[in-house]
Amino acid sequence: MSDFNIRDFYNRYIEALNAHQFDRMDEFVHDDIVMHSEPSTRADLVAQLHSITDAVPDFHWETLEIAINGDTLAVRLRNTGTPAKEWLGAAPTGKAFEIVEYAIYRVRDGKFLHMSAIHDAETMQKQLAG
Repeated sequence: MSDFNIRDFYNRYIEALNAHQFDRMDEFVHDDIVMHSEPSTRADLVAQLHSITDAVPDFHWETLEIAINGDTLAVRLRNTGTPAKEWLGAAPTGKAFEIVEYAIYRVRDGKFLHMSAIHDAETMQKQLAG
């Protein structure tokens, strides 16, 4: 894994997310993972990603900051989109949102093993209501 570039790996992951190529997650995520501190699977992650883009078809991830410490990444992202269905407790209003997501990942053997993220749902709800 000496040629493995974790930053390039993460950028490819974000490109796949933004292309909504969730069938490519086997390139990035182990079969069995820890997601939000709970045992989970790649299939669970893919289902979660589909639920996001089902509710927000134009959902977009933009990396703003990335900090790398060995096999651990901490990332601040900008999420944008226009909900077509309820998401994070906000009903669709036809308005777009722009919120912050914070994510922490641990990579093992060239794939994500631990994944956790939090979205600024309160700000999104205010943007869609206002």
